[in-house]
Amino acid sequence: MPDADKILVRIRVNGEHREATVEPRTLLVEFLRDHLNLTGTHIGCDTSYCGACTVLLNGRTVKSCTLFAPMADGGEITTVEGLSKNGELHPVQKAFADCHGLQCGYCTPGLLLSTVHLLSKTPQPTEQQVRKGIAGNTCRCTGYQNIFRAVLAAAADMEKR
Repeated sequence: MPDADKILVRIRVNGEHREATVEPRTLLVEFLRDHLNLTGTHIGCDTSYCGACTVLLNGRTVKSCTLFAPMADGGEITTVEGLSKNGELHPVQKAFADCHGLQCGYCTPGLLLSTVHLLSKTPQPTEQQVRKGIAGNTCRCTGYQNIFRAVLAAAADMEKR
């Protein structure tokens, strides 16, 4: 495809201005992984079912396998790479590690970002609110009990800060 058919996409990712010229049909997940080398966002099902590709776009969770990169032009994205600061884990990341809320880790980036979003809107969720808040993320390894514990532990830790 000639370069004339490509689009310049400019996005602020994890606090940094990033841009790339892509085909209009490039999915946001491909833009992040292939053009920006941010491989923490995973490609799972390509149908939006699993949530492994979840990122925050303008403060809301989105499944990046369902959006074309040009649709996010001018937006603000947070990926799992943007959660830790100065080498220190985000409280949600720490809680997932401490509570064994992950096994293979494939779903973890999407779950972390869904949890960050949930706790930004509902700082002290009930278990039912946690279940609803992460409902778009599928984990095939853990049975979810440790994930629920991790989300509630992160909420308690963040409340103390």
